[in-house]
Amino acid sequence: MNRLRIPDPILILAFCGFFFLWRLAAFGLIGADEPRYAQVAREMLARHDWITPTLAGTPWLEKPPLYYWQAMLAFRVFGVSDWAARLPSVLDATVLVFVAYWFLRRFRPGSALDGALMLITSAALVGYARAASMDMALAATFGGAMLAWFGWFESGDRRLLIVFYLALALGMLAKGPVAPFLAAVLILIFAAMQKNFRIVLKSLSIPGLAVFLIVGIPWYVLVQLRNPQFFRVFLLEHNLARFGTNMFHHPEPFWYYLPVTLLGWIPWVLFAVVAIVLTSRKAGDRNADSLNTFLLIWILIIVVFFSISKSKLPGYILPSIAPGILLLANYLQEKKSTRIHVALSVLHGVLVAAMVFAALTLRSILLHHRIVWDGTAIMALAIAVAAGIAAIVLITKANWSGLHLAAIAPAIVVVALTLRSGAPVLDETLSARAVAQELARLSPAELPVVALAPRELEYGLQFYRNQAITHFELGQEPAGEHLVVAPAGALHYIQRNAPGRQVVLLGNFTPQRLEIFYVSR
Repeated sequence: MNRLRIPDPILILAFCGFFFLWRLAAFGLIGADEPRYAQVAREMLARHDWITPTLAGTPWLEKPPLYYWQAMLAFRVFGVSDWAARLPSVLDATVLVFVAYWFLRRFRPGSALDGALMLITSAALVGYARAASMDMALAATFGGAMLAWFGWFESGDRRLLIVFYLALALGMLAKGPVAPFLAAVLILIFAAMQKNFRIVLKSLSIPGLAVFLIVGIPWYVLVQLRNPQFFRVFLLEHNLARFGTNMFHHPEPFWYYLPVTLLGWIPWVLFAVVAIVLTSRKAGDRNADSLNTFLLIWILIIVVFFSISKSKLPGYILPSIAPGILLLANYLQEKKSTRIHVALSVLHGVLVAAMVFAALTLRSILLHHRIVWDGTAIMALAIAVAAGIAAIVLITKANWSGLHLAAIAPAIVVVALTLRSGAPVLDETLSARAVAQELARLSPAELPVVALAPRELEYGLQFYRNQAITHFELGQEPAGEHLVVAPAGALHYIQRNAPGRQVVLLGNFTPQRLEIFYVSR
């Protein structure tokens, strides 16, 4: 086959380039976290300060600095932009893929390229590789740490144990103490399953611990010395309180991460579930592959731990995606000689049809919050059904070898369609970038901006205008002339709270149901 003539690293880079990097700025930063983290990195770069994160000049001590440092370097090289703000996650995802490829190639030969391509095309990895967030950094560092540890367990290579401690230190800098805590739990449970607690003692390495302390601890010491409130804000509020209470208003049911994890494995989810179920039945057997046992424990710990948390966000589950895909790659390597069950082929075909239909109708869903059953939707349904049937036929004829084409090809189509047709609508309806452009068009002068709007828009405008955005409803409106961004119909509210001042409606931003006002001195 021609594909075999392409060196694996080049093929993997090409897939990473398409799924992670292509049209990276097709839509602007979305939500509160993306623009907020990007703005913190910009301010740190402007102050040449690598220790204290700030937002609008005030210390912002919620998160460790690894993403900020990466974004600062990206801004320094490529300039400040939403594209550069997302570049750290692209690089982190690519590193995770190559670590997985190296691991499988060395310890489970024959499944390395399959595992890498499946990981690249997994929905969760594609989504978070394109987001300016901390989650991809944690998934990459934690994933690298655990694969290095298991590599040491199988080979006895003490150099891998040092890599394990180094990656854990970077995990500490990515998201905090959750990385070493979960690693310790995973190793303890795996040792118990192996009925050999000497594994835990052998995992202790003086050089490794020295590397962990040298890499992972200095920033925590320095930021605490400069900001005495750091311990309370970071550890007590944004780690312990976030885990144990609904302080930050992200409540979800206990089972929330089950569907989120399954969605994250799309388009491989059906086969990943089969692999998990069948390998879990053999987890206690002497002849069971210890890697499968390790990966099962890894998935279980991540899902259960974050399910217990009172505060739940989809990105928390990202470290469970790689072990699920690696488990599937290892399972497929063992089962290539068997046939895929007809029912599984049909279900995969239905999944492919749903993916293609969702991508074709995404624009309509974003604009109307429902599917408009016009001629375009009917055509989309016909194309989706045809894609699903093609996937079923391909798997039925080519069996496991056909699965890759039947899953990767639809993934390519879905990403391409989403970024081509859905991205402009995402930009207009969910990102502050389009609002900032409208503000600049209506009022070229760099006037202060007051937001009577959701926090997501406030943080977005803060990044795209590079200025502090104040809250009208909190009585923070400037004494001088300024602009107000508010929900439609807010004119009387603004006039009532700005007595004696001229309030002029400059224009509407219909996609987000906003109005833009000028307020005089």
